[in-house]
Amino acid sequence: MNYQNETLPIGSQKTGSTPSMTEETVVKGILKNHLAPKNKIGLVVVEEGALQFVWEDDQENVLDADTDHPIVIAPERFHHVAITGPVKFRVEFYSPPTDAKNEHKDGNRPGEDFCECTE
Repeated sequence: MNYQNETLPIGSQKTGSTPSMTEETVVKGILKNHLAPKNKIGLVVVEEGALQFVWEDDQENVLDADTDHPIVIAPERFHHVAITGPVKFRVEFYSPPTDAKNEHKDGNRPGEDFCECTE
């Protein structure tokens, strides 16, 4: 298994979460190339089962996620989720601990409906 070895930055503040989703109820936008909401860090939390996570700029290095191995989603990096079987998961959103602003890329941001997003 190829697990990510990252944690949320210390001081990150939770700003929202998607509802729990399954392979049948997943928000279709996260299965395609997209970005996290502006100025937010995402965290894929698997509640049951497993899934895969792909950075668009490193598609050969597919990451596995399960109940013990969440995925930290860096701001402004294109990615998508791949459903590999029965799963229940959610995506949580966090404000980073600093006021540093990223240069924002243009792209679909399906998570913006689930967090208190600010420009």
